[in-house]
Amino acid sequence: MPGSHRCLWSSIVEYVGEVDARMIFLNKTGFNGLYRVHSKGQFNVPLGRYKNPLICDKDNLKAVSKALLQVELHQESFDKVLDRAKRGDFVYFDPPYVPLSETANFVGYDQNGFGVSDQERLAEVFSRLAHRGVKVMLSNSDTPWVQERYKAFRQVKVMAKRLVNTRAYRRGPISEILVLGYYSH
Repeated sequence: MPGSHRCLWSSIVEYVGEVDARMIFLNKTGFNGLYRVHSKGQFNVPLGRYKNPLICDKDNLKAVSKALLQVELHQESFDKVLDRAKRGDFVYFDPPYVPLSETANFVGYDQNGFGVSDQERLAEVFSRLAHRGVKVMLSNSDTPWVQERYKAFRQVKVMAKRLVNTRAYRRGPISEILVLGYYSH
């Protein structure tokens, strides 16, 4: 870490620890706050073009820390939620979206990707949770494939701005679907 950033780095570490500080730094300085890894599992996001990013917001870090005191976080496969979610719980899924075209091939943020079989499993998990009385919501691409998989559930189209695309002209609003598993047709 260059000398001018040592004070900033130690300030972040003081509040959240070394591993969390590294994650915050990558999030605040990487392109559009994106996090992904390549096929070997290593972080591969280019630097963002920020003039003076706010990396250590002490007040926000304290507020988030306080809010998370009673929260239990798990890093595991999405289908593990079936072991814990019960009637009345709320579960939100934000998977890598189904590609919008046959030439679109970005399907994941890790070395394993998130393909058709994963999307099918997710649709099954979503349905099982909804039928169990879990309030479940999912966002995904507005494609016929997604519409068909979730046809038994309420679908709301929303316009979402895209900031990440190899072609700048495609970074505008795009139609997405929110699937609601707590309101039937």
